[in-house]
Amino acid sequence: MAGYGVRLVRKVSSTRAFAKVAPHVIPAFDRTVHRLTRGKVLPSARMLPGVILTARGARSGLPRRTPLACMPEDGGTWILIGSNFGRPGHPAWTANLLKHPDAEISWRGRDIAVRARLLEGAEREAAWAAVLAFWPPYAAYQSRVEREIRLFRLQRVGED
Repeated sequence: MAGYGVRLVRKVSSTRAFAKVAPHVIPAFDRTVHRLTRGKVLPSARMLPGVILTARGARSGLPRRTPLACMPEDGGTWILIGSNFGRPGHPAWTANLLKHPDAEISWRGRDIAVRARLLEGAEREAAWAAVLAFWPPYAAYQSRVEREIRLFRLQRVGED
């Protein structure tokens, strides 16, 4: 059973006010602290596991660093959730992965080369159920948008 702090964060993170403020504050704070601690600290990961995704921009081709919550899976893969905090458009990092699926993540202070794959159909449905069990506020995000939230599975390069 989740502790009071986790329950409170789940409730707050499900609100529209959080969706308006968080995208402007949390990623910038995470990027700064991550850089200053040389990859050792990612503040938002105190509540949810997180990575710093480095992917090439879909249009520019330049490296883009994005702090993201993730759902680690057994077997050394990760699910990234393109919730955009329940805002209407897909987050830019999802377009980057669609065009350039080879990327890198910083996970617990280690840089890992990964390949991203957009989940679809039954595979997406199974992953979505696991995501909702992992962090229920994603259901509130999905209920506020007409688009289907994109899910990506990241796998280490060289593994099948």
